[in-house]
Amino acid sequence: MIPIGDDDTARRTVPLVTYALIALNVLFFFVELSGGDAFIGKWAFVPSRFLANPFADFLTLFTSMFMHAGWVHLGGNMLYLWIFGDNVEDRFGHIKFTIFYLLCGLAATFAQLAFSLGSNVPNLGASGAIAGVLGAYILLFPQGKVRVLQGQQVIQVPALIVIGIWIVLQFFSGIGSIANTAQTGGVAYIAHIGGFVAGFVLTFLFRGSRGTQATG
Repeated sequence: MIPIGDDDTARRTVPLVTYALIALNVLFFFVELSGGDAFIGKWAFVPSRFLANPFADFLTLFTSMFMHAGWVHLGGNMLYLWIFGDNVEDRFGHIKFTIFYLLCGLAATFAQLAFSLGSNVPNLGASGAIAGVLGAYILLFPQGKVRVLQGQQVIQVPALIVIGIWIVLQFFSGIGSIANTAQTGGVAYIAHIGGFVAGFVLTFLFRGSRGTQATG
């Protein structure tokens, strides 16, 4: 099943921030590809290095959010941001959504940091921030439906199922960090959990007066 979109009939605004975030992630990935390991080493978030000198490594808290471990990692994340981000942005507004997205990304990074204080493994990816968006979507649109391509048919399935597919994609694409096997790199599970919980909690502060609403 490949998700291709959801019901945007109730959307009132153009999701400018969502589109901008997708563009920035794609652009950053091409820069990352051209820069190679040196670029990754400099701009990814490395827990031990950050703790040794937080001020010098401060920018990696943000740059790491726009880096990806490969094409599958990038494609999966951007697809889910495109499907779910516009609805959440519409509910929060452009400025609030920008702040929300960054806060979820930061929460994801610090959650992972708490469980890997001495790690030298570079951590990267938008997955934590997008996990926060998914947490918000579940709360705001609990009955939401998503169109998916199944074989040659387009069908509607509950958004909860599609979000579950994203979680599986995270597992099998080996995302969250780039490292050699000796350093046990792989999926930053705690970051995903931290981002999702942050998104769910922050939604109570960021959502507008329309409250929760199901999309058909």
